[in-house]
Amino acid sequence: MSEVVIPGVPGVPAEPDAESRAVGKFLRRMLPILVLMLLVNQMDRTNVGFVQDELRADVGVSATAYGLGAGLFFIGYALFEVPSNMLMERFGARVWLTRIMITWGLVIVAMCFIHNVMTFYVLRFLLGVAEAGFFPGVLLYFTQWLPDSSRGRASAIFLGGSATAYIVTGPITGALLELHGAGGFAGWRWMFALEGVFSIVVGIVAGFFLVSRIEDARWLTREEKDALSAAVARDEEARSRAPKVSRIKLILHPQVAVLTAVFFAMALTGYAITFWLPSLVDDIGGLSSFQVGLLTAVPWICAVIAMYTVSHFTDGSPDRRPYLAIALVLSATGTFLATLGSPWFGLAAITLAAVGGKCAATLFWPMAQSGLDFKVAAPGLAVVNSIGNLGGFVSPTLFGYLKDTTGSTNGGLYTLSAASVLAVLGVGLIRRSTGGAGGTGDDTDAETGSGRPALAKGRVPTTGEA
Repeated sequence: MSEVVIPGVPGVPAEPDAESRAVGKFLRRMLPILVLMLLVNQMDRTNVGFVQDELRADVGVSATAYGLGAGLFFIGYALFEVPSNMLMERFGARVWLTRIMITWGLVIVAMCFIHNVMTFYVLRFLLGVAEAGFFPGVLLYFTQWLPDSSRGRASAIFLGGSATAYIVTGPITGALLELHGAGGFAGWRWMFALEGVFSIVVGIVAGFFLVSRIEDARWLTREEKDALSAAVARDEEARSRAPKVSRIKLILHPQVAVLTAVFFAMALTGYAITFWLPSLVDDIGGLSSFQVGLLTAVPWICAVIAMYTVSHFTDGSPDRRPYLAIALVLSATGTFLATLGSPWFGLAAITLAAVGGKCAATLFWPMAQSGLDFKVAAPGLAVVNSIGNLGGFVSPTLFGYLKDTTGSTNGGLYTLSAASVLAVLGVGLIRRSTGGAGGTGDDTDAETGSGRPALAKGRVPTTGEA
């Protein structure tokens, strides 16, 4: 928050106004629990990547079945995302966000009882249904509490939890897998049970902290409530005047189509690395589950550092397209090199691919936000997110099928390289900033991890974060 100076008294700061005080209280009181919820959310949707071998040995889940099951999550998520957001508007964040978290925790607990391929399929689909609406629901929550000028900062902090989750998931999950044999249960069953119970506990705790409406916040004064409510109402009224465009027209819009195709290719690589990285690391051999978990964090640590470095370096760039093309080439190079050499060399190559993928996402979303005409900007981003994220279904499914039919992950890695190369060609078709869609709001995608503010106009885009 910028410092307010008393007129005529140089160097003497004034008390922040009521709106600024209210925003500061929200950030201090609500954001920590929301970030924790997102971290647990990312862990629970991706922990299945660490038990592929165990599921094959104990339950008979082949690589093809594993890939399909991992991808079915995104079908359930996509089908129920919009209805979930509508119900949140009706019941409020306190009830609905905690319901979402407790429900997905129950599904994770149920996964410790997987006994055949069909139960694996059903539970992965139900996990997507249970989780549907969480991330866009939080972004909607921000629009109900924060004026447009403050939401970018809140989104940046919130999205930091997504980036952190990729780093901590491996060590935590690997440590839980070390419980193998305790009480006569397999380590993977312990992992699902304990992580699911933790989700339920966090969900219950969140129910005591979250406040659905500004008017119900006991920690705000009457002056602060009035000022914050007025600011949010002004922005909501401005958003209501945004032009409406049908989804069919959006899909056929040339720029929306190009952006969707590029993001789909990026999602293929992002989700493939997420779900198959533990298996690739395990091929090194001689590693404990905890050591595998630690090593899976390495690519994400490097990716997050690179992501924020690139973000800072390109902030003032008038044209991000060359940088996006370079990032996609790095991603393609990394996935191709992962097919060569030893498993240790493969880990280094996947690290390069992760760096390229994360940097590409960081560069992509500001371009998408500023490159669309104002009248299609907000709904257009929603289409890019929802259709592009179907890569989360296609990628692990294709990867698993190719592994079963060829006996190697190389075919999947070649496919990812080709997709990134094609995305480079698509980058040349992305239009530069139109000047009418500029980043004044915060509709960001979780996969970006960028914390970039997006459009303040229109509805919060539905999002399937990787």
